[in-house]
Amino acid sequence: MSDSLIHRLLPRHLGLIRSIADKGQISLAANALAITQPAASRMLAEIERMVGSPVFIRTPKGMEPTPVGSVLARRAHTVLEEIRETAREVEAIKKGHTGVIRLGAVTGGAVGYVVPAMRVLKEEAEDADFHVDVAPSDALIADLLSGHHDFVLGRVPWGTDARQFALTGAFAEDVDLLVHRSHPLANAELLPITDLVHFPWVMQAAGAPVRRAVEAAFISQSAPIPPNIVNTTSLLVMIAMLASSNAVAPMSREVSELLCQDARVAGLTTLKIALPIRVEPYHLIEIKGKRLSPLSNRMKHLLLEEYERRSLGAAGELPIT
Repeated sequence: MSDSLIHRLLPRHLGLIRSIADKGQISLAANALAITQPAASRMLAEIERMVGSPVFIRTPKGMEPTPVGSVLARRAHTVLEEIRETAREVEAIKKGHTGVIRLGAVTGGAVGYVVPAMRVLKEEAEDADFHVDVAPSDALIADLLSGHHDFVLGRVPWGTDARQFALTGAFAEDVDLLVHRSHPLANAELLPITDLVHFPWVMQAAGAPVRRAVEAAFISQSAPIPPNIVNTTSLLVMIAMLASSNAVAPMSREVSELLCQDARVAGLTTLKIALPIRVEPYHLIEIKGKRLSPLSNRMKHLLLEEYERRSLGAAGELPIT
């Protein structure tokens, strides 16, 4: 049995071998494969010429495999199952139901948009492999340019040529000021931000979007920037500081709602400030011309669907009178 002959065996040949071995009759095998018995007989003769050996022998009980036939039947089952599995995987990839997705997001975008979209996509594609990084925009854009991310939810940093990107949406980001429930101002109403100057603060370093928005709020009220600031990007450090002091921590609303939804976890609450604080919007950012996989494209559409839903909801809100 030469390699050149074996390599000429096709899936239809293997299917017939396996079917005859299972059914024990060439007529039954032909019916199972939806071909005529004469066609099945011709194909079996073709197989035996390729192999150079009988594959089945006829007995009073039906068709029984020869030793060569037994090997071929066993291998045929494995090969055919591999072919079927390959076809299923290819179809799943084409439909966006499997594969790998790598994306990054600023904290508010990760909590408010990525997690809900990922939950929906996991129901459609439970075998999909997700890699989600949460980081400041400069790190996200650097990873996007290096090919580490398919796309990101973030902002184009100052000094970066925005012409190389495709930007979609303008995701609004409101800021809440978090404190512990025991904070002296926890129950105050319409609190002027100027009353918070002399409290300790814990927030990201100077230049971070949330930090800039908080500083702008103080400047707009002709108030000095709080002098007592702990700089950190760690959410755990922020929570620990809030739980053990009268510190104030600015966070995107999506994160604050997540932390405050169960007060027993950290005992946190938001201050009721008089004037809202809003950060410059972030965007869904891609490299221009980069083709996304079906899975990444599905994730992108889920994010944008949620964005459109929220945008329409905000547009439809009526002012309170």
